[in-house]
Amino acid sequence: MLSALSSEQGQVSVSTEVFEAQTVVIGAGVIGLAIARALAKSGQEVIVLEGAGRFGEGISSRNSEVIHGGIYYPERSLKAELCVEGRQQLYHYCQTHKVDHRKCGKWIVAVNEAQGSRLQDIQMAADRNGVVLSLYEGRRIAPEIPEIRASSALWSPETGIIDSHGLMLSLLGELQDAGGELVLRSPVVAAESDCQRHLLHVGGDNPLILTAQNVINAAGLGAIPLANVWAGLPGDCRPQQWFARGVYFSYSGRCPFKSLIYPIPEPGGLGVHLTLDLAGQARFGPDVEWIDHEDYTVDSNRLATFVRGIRQWWPGLEQARLQPAYAGIRPKLSGPEGGFSDFRIDGPEDHGLPGLVNLFGIESPGLTSCLAIADRVKAMLV
Repeated sequence: MLSALSSEQGQVSVSTEVFEAQTVVIGAGVIGLAIARALAKSGQEVIVLEGAGRFGEGISSRNSEVIHGGIYYPERSLKAELCVEGRQQLYHYCQTHKVDHRKCGKWIVAVNEAQGSRLQDIQMAADRNGVVLSLYEGRRIAPEIPEIRASSALWSPETGIIDSHGLMLSLLGELQDAGGELVLRSPVVAAESDCQRHLLHVGGDNPLILTAQNVINAAGLGAIPLANVWAGLPGDCRPQQWFARGVYFSYSGRCPFKSLIYPIPEPGGLGVHLTLDLAGQARFGPDVEWIDHEDYTVDSNRLATFVRGIRQWWPGLEQARLQPAYAGIRPKLSGPEGGFSDFRIDGPEDHGLPGLVNLFGIESPGLTSCLAIADRVKAMLV
């Protein structure tokens, strides 16, 4: 059966071949792989369908690779709960599965008194989520981050960085060890569901129809477009989606920081911040640019805006060492004026279709939350 699923993305034709599966996960990013691993280890026969030629080529390969603390999100939101749970699980997983990571911590800096009051709000929100931050003011800051201009700062000791590709390789290995399979170049182009079964139209060189008892739509940026062509799914379970593109600039040569540096959050994101890879190389980003279609162009003209923003808190930035790197897109469930939007994990209680789970708006802190999200999905299908 699985050899017939191998196909090229974007080539769609009608198929009369029908195959059966127990559980299908659509999307082989870090979320889809984490869910598939959890379900396969629970004894289910799992197939992961991925439209691209490799796993993890979407959102999962275009982020900051940060393990977040769970600081900014409203109390009792899914982002808050799953980030805190997921962070603890992810550190343990990395330690026990030898996935490269480092708990390097991060500073959230305020450059003036007005921003300092916002730090207090952030600290209180973090405390409500069970995340302990330390406030540094005045002379206490300079010995800690002497290169940074700040009137006050919050220290988050639980923030870290991770090799996201290594994590996905580990999840995939465990999925396959448990009998699950990843099938590439197999885009799901349409679907239909009733109370008995789910029927997936798989495109490509050898299009076919696949029926399944359980289906998890973890298609990232494609999750809502797929829901829009999903027959039998109620209309109120097809949310609107906005794209927020963020670009990154790399910083060549030595960087004086061992921890991450974040400014005060901005609408749509956490502000242009400094992150590090596991080799100590620095990069800045992402910014926020609202776009109407999937586009990963990195506009080098945004450099001047980056420089102005970064120099507010790091006067020693050398502009010549900044180079365009890459862009990522956050799948948002609210637009520029919409405020906070939470994860949506829509299960049978939401849409009335047994065995179906749709994941919408899984942006940051999705990487941090991946194992906790997987547990939440598994509980919906038990």
